Amino acid sequence: MNKVRIMLIEDEADVLAINREYLESQGYAVIAMSTLEQARFHIEEQNPDLILLDVMMPDGNGWDFCGEIRAKTNAPVIFLTCRDENESVIKGLSKGGDDYITKPYDLHVLGARIGAQLRRAGIMSAGKIELPPLIIDLLAGEVMLMEEHISLTPREIQLLACFALSAGRRLSCEELYRRTWGGMAKNAPQTIAVHVTKLRKKLKLDENSPFELRGTRNGEYIFSKVQY
Repeated sequence: MNKVRIMLIEDEADVLAINREYLESQGYAVIAMSTLEQARFHIEEQNPDLILLDVMMPDGNGWDFCGEIRAKTNAPVIFLTCRDENESVIKGLSKGGDDYITKPYDLHVLGARIGAQLRRAGIMSAGKIELPPLIIDLLAGEVMLMEEHISLTPREIQLLACFALSAGRRLSCEELYRRTWGGMAKNAPQTIAVHVTKLRKKLKLDENSPFELRGTRNGEYIFSKVQY
């Protein structure tokens, strides 16, 4: 399955890294750009399905850039900005933007806005992770294991998506927390441990499951297929 491609145009390194990590954990392919010139050069070649565009960039503003690229792409554009005045919103949408999110924002709200724009654009496969016999549909909020529907909370689905996208790889509690909650907390190990216990139970991982989710001595976790 081809991943949905999101071009993220943001000059703040921390914001760029956090957004990229979150979006990749949701099953998207992310093309990260730190200047408008970079994005201008690569946009036709990369052909993104959606663009997240910071308004205040070091080499120009997102409003004018959005108007410029409308001749090159019909991809939905979501503005990311600190400015929420009505005039700024109207200006962004009049330049060809499709939505507007004011910083700071919750990453899960961002994810929902992205999903809504992709559905409107007719891209229905966005955010779907397939690791047969496991299927995670992030937009629908549904998980299927061996053709059986598994009832999980949104947070459990996001954590499972992190594991599925990195199957076979060691993941620290800090990385899992950043990718699922979008930040860091002192109680990350305890929070992850509680959610891992719930996932093991709901996915019946101790009952002849095709997958295993185990911890390491270093406090990491590994999700992988069971090799018979």
